[in-house]
Amino acid sequence: MVNSASCTATFVQLAGLAALRGDQTPVARMVAEFKRRRDFVVDGLGRLPGVTCALPRGAFYVFPNIKATGRTSAEVAERLLQEAGVAVLAGTAFGAHGEGYLRLSYANSEANLKLALDRMRPVFESLTKG
Repeated sequence: MVNSASCTATFVQLAGLAALRGDQTPVARMVAEFKRRRDFVVDGLGRLPGVTCALPRGAFYVFPNIKATGRTSAEVAERLLQEAGVAVLAGTAFGAHGEGYLRLSYANSEANLKLALDRMRPVFESLTKG
């Protein structure tokens, strides 16, 4: 524990300085890429029946609202895993107020994100049928 919080090796300190003072172009490119993926996923989720999704401002996760399905977060997460092969986290993993939400990461390729959204559609269609 001590070595991870203090007494940082000199070469690690120098690497940190290089990362902070060096060319920031790769960082800007990655930030732009994650913004593009975020927008793609939020838009795609918003097109699924029974799903709304606010635009997150940080990290690489979305927290879509699935309350309109009338199902619990755990039930929807389980169905997405079993029927669509898409792993999401029930919002209740973040406390009682997370009920009615899911957490998904968009730290993946756009092709895989599109595949996940395509696989999720029939599950949400079946959940929202009256």
